[in-house]
Amino acid sequence: MLFPFAMSATRWKITIEYKGTAYCGWQRQDGMPSIQQDIEDAIEAFCQQKITLYAAGRTDSGVHAKGQVAHFDLDYGERPLGGYNLAKALNAHLRPAPITIVKAEAVDAEFSARYDAVNKLYLYRIINRPAPPPLEAELVWHYKKTLDVAAMHEAAQVLTGHHDFTSFRDTHCQAKSPERTLDRLDVSARAYDDYGGVEIMVETEARAFLHHQVRNMVGSLTLIGTGKWTKEDLQDALAAKDRAAGGPTCPSDGLYLMRVDY
Repeated sequence: MLFPFAMSATRWKITIEYKGTAYCGWQRQDGMPSIQQDIEDAIEAFCQQKITLYAAGRTDSGVHAKGQVAHFDLDYGERPLGGYNLAKALNAHLRPAPITIVKAEAVDAEFSARYDAVNKLYLYRIINRPAPPPLEAELVWHYKKTLDVAAMHEAAQVLTGHHDFTSFRDTHCQAKSPERTLDRLDVSARAYDDYGGVEIMVETEARAFLHHQVRNMVGSLTLIGTGKWTKEDLQDALAAKDRAAGGPTCPSDGLYLMRVDY
């Protein structure tokens, strides 16, 4: 039996980690596996209530998360329920899905995972070596050609600040405005193996991003890394305000939502 929400419902904030490879993305879609659907099903299995999860942002098909945040309202009656036990129960019902509730906490009834977010950190991982990385297939972008990390980082600074990012958003993006403020876009590298392989990490922070913005920016930066583009070419692409002027969209495999700040 399903119970409607009562006025005594508690609002819960959950922090979620997941591997997005097998999913159509965060958002529930009819006939398609989604992160949202699996968690909502786990909540219903735990407490026999149909609820709706509201996330800080929708990740696309194949995108992963280390720190996605969502909220929902749950009426658990007069029974005591703490965050640790709620997370433990939901994780039990989520198995074997590649989704984990890292933390659950009761919050103010007015809290919104989406509208109260003030910053999001995304990480894009590139494994730069000739040989494919079998242990991290679907978790990174394997790029065979050598990339100039220093040149990528220098050029990336062109994109920081407040801009019209039309050249770096999906043509079907539904955001009302193409303008966003990019607070940080850093490119760094570290050794990946003992044979010359390099892991390149692109980290970017902003309050909000456009659809495919991160993947399109990273795709453009790889053109810098291979010498096909210069920093001036990236500046011209930004100024063009035309998606056709931007670089390619890189695969979803290497993208992670790492953290949401409130």
